[in-house]
Amino acid sequence: MRELRVYTLGSEDRILNNVSAYISNKPEDEQMNLLEVIDYINEHASYNDEDEPAVYVGSYYKYNGGDLYGLWVNLASFDSYDEFIEFCKAVHSDEEDPELMYQDFQGFPYCWYSESGLHDTFDKILEYAKCDNQEAAEIYINELGHDDVDGFEDAYQGEWKSEEDFAWHIYEECYEHEMSEFASRYFNVEAFARDLFIDDYYFSDGHVFSRY
Repeated sequence: MRELRVYTLGSEDRILNNVSAYISNKPEDEQMNLLEVIDYINEHASYNDEDEPAVYVGSYYKYNGGDLYGLWVNLASFDSYDEFIEFCKAVHSDEEDPELMYQDFQGFPYCWYSESGLHDTFDKILEYAKCDNQEAAEIYINELGHDDVDGFEDAYQGEWKSEEDFAWHIYEECYEHEMSEFASRYFNVEAFARDLFIDDYYFSDGHVFSRY
C-alpha cells in the first residue's frame, strides 16, 4: 500500500484530508484519486535532508491558537513560487484563506528566510539549490553580502588549508618564474598573504573567494 512519507507536527491523516479536500474543489480535469493525492504530497514533502532547501509551513491562525500543525516542504520540488503557494494552501485548506507561516527553515542562507513570506527570495533559493558546493555558496552570500549566486562560480577560488597556502599557490602560478633562485629564498609568504587578503581575496572555513 502506498504511504505518506512526511515530517509533520500534525497527523498524517490531517494532511491527507486537507489536501484531498483542496483537490476536490478543483476543475474536473485537475482531480486526483487517493493514490495520486498521496504521490502529490510525497513529491513535495521534505524528508529531513539537511541539504534540501525546505521550510516548515504552518499558519498564523493555527500557531496563535497553540496548534503547530504543518508540514516540512521541499522548495526545490517546485518549478515556480505559485506552485509552492498552491501546495501550502492545500495543506491548510481547513482555513478559508490561510495566512501561511514559515516557522523554520533549512538548506539555504538565513538571510533569505522570512517567517511571513518567500516571494522575493524563492527563485534565488532554487538557484542556490543547484550549486555543487552549497557550503561555499552560503559563505559567499552570508559573509560577502551578495544577493544571489550569479557571480559565485567566478568568485570561488576553491578550498585551501590557510591564507598562506593560497598565497603560495598565487606565488607559484604568477610570480615564481619571474624571480631568481636567490630572491625566492627570501620570499615572505605571510606578508604576501596579508596583502592578498586585505582587499583582493576573502578566506572563511577553508574557502577562498575573489572580491572582484
